Amino acid sequence: MTLTGPRNAPDDVDVVALGESMVTFLPTRPGRLADVPSFERGIGGAESNVACALAAAGHSVRWVSRVGADGFGDHLVEAIGGYGVDVSAVGRDTARPTGVYFRTAGDRGTDAHEVAYYRSGSAASVMSVENVDLDAVRSGRVLHLSGITAALSEGCLELLRELTAPHEGRPLVSFDVNYRPGLWRGADGPAVLLELARRADLVFVGEDEAEEAWGITGGPPAVRAALPEPGVLVVKQGAVGATAFVSSAGGGGLVAQFPAPLG
Repeated sequence: MTLTGPRNAPDDVDVVALGESMVTFLPTRPGRLADVPSFERGIGGAESNVACALAAAGHSVRWVSRVGADGFGDHLVEAIGGYGVDVSAVGRDTARPTGVYFRTAGDRGTDAHEVAYYRSGSAASVMSVENVDLDAVRSGRVLHLSGITAALSEGCLELLRELTAPHEGRPLVSFDVNYRPGLWRGADGPAVLLELARRADLVFVGEDEAEEAWGITGGPPAVRAALPEPGVLVVKQGAVGATAFVSSAGGGGLVAQFPAPLG
């Protein structure tokens, strides 16, 4: 039996974030995963991280997802809820587990860094239009999504296409491209992400991932030329900072550059 989760639309909030969160196991000392003897438990998830940060800043935030009817699911719901995030619309699945992953303690920028995901067939990977509370998802002034969700399954992709489709009363859609080549089952990932980004109101994309996914070089102006539709486009530039383009109708020019903090 698969539980679909609550269906009572909660009160409106500032931001709704939809996406998979997983329990992460962090090694207690450096070394290969094959050699590390013990791990400490944490939580990981691009969208729930945003939800927790916004809640800590004083905003009303809801996280929508699905987790297994297991201890790891309990931990995610309790930990994220502990940040002040509304978790009332998180569904529980008795047939599928909560996703988990392990990573090494080394520098993430080196080839020695290892990450082992165990998310295939997870409860969140089967999110769909049918088993997610769409009223709760659409109850925020802003709806935050990421490209990770689109990569998890056809049902998840259909859900994101439904949520980014233009219609009256749609929340402002924030979309973090978050290109993860290893998650995509075929070669259509970059095209799908470009499609979704063009339908969003606010888009975040790294200069490096725009080159990797779409072959775009030439810096932030070239990224904007390829993505003229979003009203706000933020091109992340790593240690350099970020460049934002803003236009009420999309396609506008440079509005600001945000250098990375010193120190």
